[in-house]
Amino acid sequence: MSRLDDIPSSPGKFKMDKSPYLHRARWHSSLTKLTFFSFFLLCLILVFFLRSPPSNSSPSDPSRRSLRNYSYGGPAWEKRVRASAQIRTSNGAMTVLVTGAAGFVGTHVSAALKRRGDGVVGLDNFNDYYDPSLKRARQALLDRSGVFIVEGDINDVALLRELFRLVPFTHVMHLAAQAGVRYAMENPSSYVHSNIAGFVNLLEVCKSVNRQPAIVWASSSSVYGLNTKVPFSEKDRTDQPASLYAATKKAGEEIAHTYNHIYGLSLTGLRFFTVYGPWGRPDMAYFFFTRDILQGKTIPIFEAANHGTVARDFTYIDDIVKGCLAALDTAEKSTGSRGKKKGPAQLRVFNLGNTSPVPVSDLVGILERLLKVKAKRNIMKMPRNGDVPFTHANISSAQHELGYKPSTDLQTGLKKFVRWYVSYYSGGDGNKADAR
Repeated sequence: MSRLDDIPSSPGKFKMDKSPYLHRARWHSSLTKLTFFSFFLLCLILVFFLRSPPSNSSPSDPSRRSLRNYSYGGPAWEKRVRASAQIRTSNGAMTVLVTGAAGFVGTHVSAALKRRGDGVVGLDNFNDYYDPSLKRARQALLDRSGVFIVEGDINDVALLRELFRLVPFTHVMHLAAQAGVRYAMENPSSYVHSNIAGFVNLLEVCKSVNRQPAIVWASSSSVYGLNTKVPFSEKDRTDQPASLYAATKKAGEEIAHTYNHIYGLSLTGLRFFTVYGPWGRPDMAYFFFTRDILQGKTIPIFEAANHGTVARDFTYIDDIVKGCLAALDTAEKSTGSRGKKKGPAQLRVFNLGNTSPVPVSDLVGILERLLKVKAKRNIMKMPRNGDVPFTHANISSAQHELGYKPSTDLQTGLKKFVRWYVSYYSGGDGNKADAR
């Protein structure tokens, strides 16, 4: 992972187009509560339904794939797990299980933890939502730094218990999830399987061990859904999800509250805002815009209703990593043991954004200058696929509690991404642009 350049950040100010939505009245509190509890009950029903699949379920459905296909166990495997979990220096203060470790954020967080001396064990199922070869390249990068990624699924309770038997994890960084807003329209069950059932399985194991770990997990800015009050604050309503992905992340926040209340698990949720950078996800706009511009393909530029601006609070990966590590460092110990709560436990949620929304058209302009190629733009109306017109983070809580202070503007961050992209896809492995 690259260190931040010594370039001062100068994020531009962004003003939202006036919209009638900004003047909508808030619903009555009783209706809000009814909506919330109805939604949460629906999520629990879905979890129950999907955990009891019908006999004619297709084995090719990724949401029902057998958990026995993964190979683990044995002296050599146990040795690698323990070696990866070993705290290396006096600065190392924790032993962390990172789920989704071969993912974009997971790779960067795992590498940062290992560099400062913490013990780290990764867990990832290497699914094919996007090109698995990129995940394998990230795995190789982490392996060279001493981080072992166990290949397995968070729904495999036996595997999770075995990992906790081998390693007394002090913390869990839970980043495994089915990502993407639009894919939920194609495979909705995969979101419930990973983001709800998988989260519950992980919490069940964590609450049952004798030394309960503190848990930091990835929520999403998508929970703000159709909320039109900007910037988005953790105190704002989040009961109007615009996509199934958002609904599963909101359900995760309520599930976290439940396990904190009943079992004393220390839980911190992080609402990420449009994370970008080297080793990123190919399904993200900045990534496939770069690919398509270089290939001379037309790229879609969405516009909101009445020709309104579509903007995102793009947040560079190094800033997100700092927020993740700060959340781990400030997480208090869980208060339960073997499923029994002994006292109140910490429960937090923070926005991690850049606080400077940028119109997507401006993003394309920056990429054109960096790539020295003119983009072929196709201006389109935003489809009804779960996307929202804008995101904008209020990060005052994270600043106060975590010392979180993003320092990378979009121009600087995209320059680093493009450098990595060109290196990686021209035959290099991208490491020179992002190893330190």
